[in-house]
Amino acid sequence: MVLPLLLVSGYYLGGANRWLIHIFVFMAVPLMDYMISTDTSNIPKEAVSQVAKEQFYKLVTFVWVYIQMAVLIWGFYVVATDKLSIGDWVSLTTGMALVTGGIGITVAHELGHKKGKLEQFYAKILLMTVCYMHFVIEHNRGHHVIVTTPEDPATSRLGENFYSFWLRSVKDGYLSAWRLEKERLERKSIPFFSFKNEMIQFSLAPIIFIGLIFIGFSLALDRWVWEVPVFFFAQSFLAFSLLEAVNYLEHYGMERKLLADGRYERVTPIHSWNASHRVSNFLLFQLQRHSDHHAFAHKPYQVLNHYDESPQLPAGYSAMIILAFFPPIWFSIMNPRLKQWKEKTFQGSVQ
Repeated sequence: MVLPLLLVSGYYLGGANRWLIHIFVFMAVPLMDYMISTDTSNIPKEAVSQVAKEQFYKLVTFVWVYIQMAVLIWGFYVVATDKLSIGDWVSLTTGMALVTGGIGITVAHELGHKKGKLEQFYAKILLMTVCYMHFVIEHNRGHHVIVTTPEDPATSRLGENFYSFWLRSVKDGYLSAWRLEKERLERKSIPFFSFKNEMIQFSLAPIIFIGLIFIGFSLALDRWVWEVPVFFFAQSFLAFSLLEAVNYLEHYGMERKLLADGRYERVTPIHSWNASHRVSNFLLFQLQRHSDHHAFAHKPYQVLNHYDESPQLPAGYSAMIILAFFPPIWFSIMNPRLKQWKEKTFQGSVQ
């Protein structure tokens, strides 16, 4: 909950304080990750069932939905009523993206893996606020099935820079969601052009949402409040780009073997990069224990395990995202690490 607090308080404190959320995410968190020991401990097997059922962990994710909506509406109010400088626009928009993308999409990801109707609804609400609702289709029915194969848009290749990956993942992931939904409708003999087509719903929902907000603010202020939709779509773009940055580092260079029968080997904890840095994991609902998540997607975040055999990132996500923005630095750090891990894991048989 510290990110919304830093965003709102930083704005009203003014000046350099409007960058507090950025300083926290990209400087304080990596520093704390470096200074505080990593957490490689796991919930004892006999306690997993009990901890997985504890309602507190679910409640936190539910509460976040309301906090994010409140903070986003506050952002609409600020851009509609305050005279902002270019610097203010940049700090507010990027700061909001850290809230809606950094935490919001992480929560949506957790909720989207649950079967409950309420969890699914909340996941879609959060993704609507960043114009990325197709993620619930592509991630669950696409990415988790074909992860670390050449067919997966969300798996970054060895030597592929973040910007090339972003273009491919955003475009192909969106097209894949349409294809997957088309296949689902065909199996149920439902016409493609139907309101039961979730991709049509997902395409319209953010536009309807911001349209109603735009009309409401325009009527209240007696002018066309163009700032509201501009702010909404700008923070959405930055938020889902943050998601794609995380996608980029989670499976960089990972590959599953193609078996003799034409199928790929089963997804295991060795097919995702892990990061057991205590602070950033606490901030991100254990998302960095990504190896266990892909091996056992049904597990709630509070009982995800650390695996020593998984490839380990040298730092938490906040620091690694910064590195991903600078391809030469990323390659110089990650390529030798990837090669070293493969040699150790596969006893020298590196492709």
